[in-house]
Amino acid sequence: MKLNYKRTILVGFAFFLIMAFWQAYDNLIPLTLTNKFGMSQAWSGVIMALDNILAVVLLPLFGAMSDKHRGKHGKRSPFILVGTVLAVITIITLGFVDNMQLKNIREVSKVDDPAALTQIYESQGSKTLATPDNEKFVLEEKFTLEQFTAIRSELPDGQANPQYTAYVAPAQQAHIWQLTQQTPTVLYIFIGVLLAVLVSMSIFRSPAVALMPDVTPKPMRSKGNAVVNLMGTAGGILVLILGKIFATSAVKNSFMSYIPFFGVVGGIMLISLVIFLVTVKEPKWAAEMQAQEIPETNTPVVSTDRKLSRGEKSSLILILASVALWYLGYNAITSKYSVYANRVLHMDYNMTLLLAQGAAIVTYLPVGMLASRLGRKKTILAGVLMLGTAFGVASGLDANSSPVVINAMFILAGIGWATINVNSFPMVVELCSGSDIGKYTGYYYTASMAAQAVTPWISGYFMDTLGMRVLFPYATIFVALAFVTMLLVTHGDSKAAPKKGLEAFHTDD
Repeated sequence: MKLNYKRTILVGFAFFLIMAFWQAYDNLIPLTLTNKFGMSQAWSGVIMALDNILAVVLLPLFGAMSDKHRGKHGKRSPFILVGTVLAVITIITLGFVDNMQLKNIREVSKVDDPAALTQIYESQGSKTLATPDNEKFVLEEKFTLEQFTAIRSELPDGQANPQYTAYVAPAQQAHIWQLTQQTPTVLYIFIGVLLAVLVSMSIFRSPAVALMPDVTPKPMRSKGNAVVNLMGTAGGILVLILGKIFATSAVKNSFMSYIPFFGVVGGIMLISLVIFLVTVKEPKWAAEMQAQEIPETNTPVVSTDRKLSRGEKSSLILILASVALWYLGYNAITSKYSVYANRVLHMDYNMTLLLAQGAAIVTYLPVGMLASRLGRKKTILAGVLMLGTAFGVASGLDANSSPVVINAMFILAGIGWATINVNSFPMVVELCSGSDIGKYTGYYYTASMAAQAVTPWISGYFMDTLGMRVLFPYATIFVALAFVTMLLVTHGDSKAAPKKGLEAFHTDD
């Protein structure tokens, strides 16, 4: 039995557009909330958690709805079509709302403008603020007005000025939060449109992910998931390259309009959707996969829910607990890293994330093949170990650390995350029958989204109270706990051991 790589790549275009969206969302929405609305890390974490709170309810719902849907275009494709179109419309609308806020703060959002800096100093100069390292300071004791307004956002060599990110940016953020509280209407509109964006994405996320196992035999699902994740990572990399082109991470562009950027991302999503709809023959491919899995007796496959044994139920719970734990760590980084890189590492977040994504994209296929030999569990444990090591070492890095070491840790994190991601979802759907793949996909996403619902707020709270540097130790702890729970799993693994005849088309734990 061999994986049909061409079909899997075409199915992967749905995941390509999903990950292109989330890369843009995770990078720019935290910057919008902190820079343009002046929110604290904790409050921005609450907003960033909204998609995960919604997902806990909506992803299982839409996954189950797609399981039951019957139509000439298949179970999943209609959801992918409707959800993508709505997501593109709403994300571009969000850009226009972002522009409305820029008008509200235009007097203090001009980077390096003496008049804007004077207004910020007069508003915040006598108030105690916190630096990224949580050192309390009072502006008027640290700087005179002349000294404060002389701080430029960039050093002569073009690098971000640490004094600007440590002192001017927090003062500017605090003043903008005051302005937002005085006229909160735009913030309410922003959150309303953001909710519409997130509901749109929820419509098709579970159906899109469930499509791969729909058309892929069980022994090939780790390899299939590797290809799909490779496609998703390619979408993320494309958006990171766009970020480099638009210079979204530059301090001087802290208050840039995101309409052009969101417009290009929306265009990429629509092009990917067209390719998917034109090339993917969902009903035909799903029927062919079912025919491959008919037992040797040629008895028709009956679509009924398969009851799990006691051991399988325990393993399912442990797998889902592991998923929740490593997402508690990983999503804390992804939801806060654009701010962290700016204020602690003084690096372009697009570049380091590109390295991580690039490492992941070359890892997916080898890891899928490795899992078929070693088993999914052992492969995942290796990935968790790599991810935890990368986060642990990154805990001690700052702007004075060697760029080589920083980049190496992000490459290791990318490899570790790819190793985990390729095999965790197939372990969940390995335990279900063909008729309830969407439901089990919903279970997987419920675990991951529940974790992602709370971790931006919790990590943001710790960053506000203990300092920005707590982010990576926080992530390391949860990844270490995931290693323990995954170690206890006993079902859901699958090795492509040689079998004879038609037995090769049937697997059972």
